[in-house]
Amino acid sequence: MSGSLLYAPRDCRILAVETLTPDEKLFRVSMADGLSLGHLPGQFVQVSLMGWGEAPISVASSPTRGPGFELGVRKAGSLTGALHDLKAGCCIGIRGPFGTPFDLEAMSGRDLLLISGGCGLAPMRSLIQYCQDHPEKFGRVTILYGARSPEQIMFRDEIAAWEASPVFACSHTVDSAEGGGCYDGAIGLITSLVEPLRIAAGRTTAVVVGPPVMYRAVIEVLTRKGLASRDIVVSLERQMRCGVGKCGHCAIDHLLCCKDGPVFRLDQIEHIPGAL
Repeated sequence: MSGSLLYAPRDCRILAVETLTPDEKLFRVSMADGLSLGHLPGQFVQVSLMGWGEAPISVASSPTRGPGFELGVRKAGSLTGALHDLKAGCCIGIRGPFGTPFDLEAMSGRDLLLISGGCGLAPMRSLIQYCQDHPEKFGRVTILYGARSPEQIMFRDEIAAWEASPVFACSHTVDSAEGGGCYDGAIGLITSLVEPLRIAAGRTTAVVVGPPVMYRAVIEVLTRKGLASRDIVVSLERQMRCGVGKCGHCAIDHLLCCKDGPVFRLDQIEHIPGAL
């Protein structure tokens, strides 16, 4: 990637905006210069809006669905709040893609267990779509998703399609269904979906993406089921500001989340204090 693409935002036009939950929206965007983003599943971009600053956002679509791409944005601050006010036709700035993607070559030929919680389904969706478009590259693909409540379930229609698809085994749950209206799905923590699984440990790679609170519990179950640390992949959240390893805000001991991650094998970080 050239230096200009690392440091200077490129103009990007919003093609469509979809409300996913009360807190999240999905933005379909394309580069104004007509070029593709050139990302791989698991990478992120720095999104900027004049007068509001810049923030890291995971790419929520596979490069196989290009040339445009999608961003799942949770309203969590002033910049993301301003993004939520934008409509189709508006312009934003994009730097990137940045970060270490999912190792698709290492996953090739293996069963995949894709576990996501909350808005972690947005970056996981990029990998799911890639698996959907290249089913010949992987073994059995199992998708597990947990949300706090029925109102917080992202990509409802796609989850229903994944659950009905012969390509995937898919299940979802919510922590609590109080005030959930007509919700009739599973209720319980994401670990309640992992516990009953029969996992072929020698040929399975598990990918875990979600809020930090879920990692240790999920990893504990996976370890009990025989998965080695090298076969467990996580995507970590940190305060990434520059995206290019210069500012140090995303440091995890000797690692930088924006360059060495955000995707890590568990054996790379499990002994680093505070990594999880």
